[in-house]
Amino acid sequence: MGKREIYTEKVIFITKCMLMAYILTAGLLLLLAFMLYRFGLSEKVVSICIIAIYIVVTFLAGMLAGKKAGKRRFLWGLAMGITYYMILVIVSMIVNKGAQAVAGNMATVFFLCAGSGMMGGMLS
Repeated sequence: MGKREIYTEKVIFITKCMLMAYILTAGLLLLLAFMLYRFGLSEKVVSICIIAIYIVVTFLAGMLAGKKAGKRRFLWGLAMGITYYMILVIVSMIVNKGAQAVAGNMATVFFLCAGSGMMGGMLS
């Protein structure tokens, strides 16, 4: 197997991991929206749940990537967390038409996503 095939295989795997992560995120956010509608959760509880969703999803994506990689698992987990964060920021900027709405929590969310992805990779 040449370098091109290995590179293509890794890109496809990362794409599958990110697709799985965002499908899981969408499902958990729909569940949270239902709980907000049903139980009238406060804004603080909703914010905590959204952060928990980021952590859980990137942890699972990092764990999946670490199992597949075999060696340097923490780097693959970190890559999953950073990739998740980058897609999250790009989509937020497109939806909000600028960086003002996401600028306040960008550093915190970055470290949460990168750290939990790396932790998932290490524990795989």
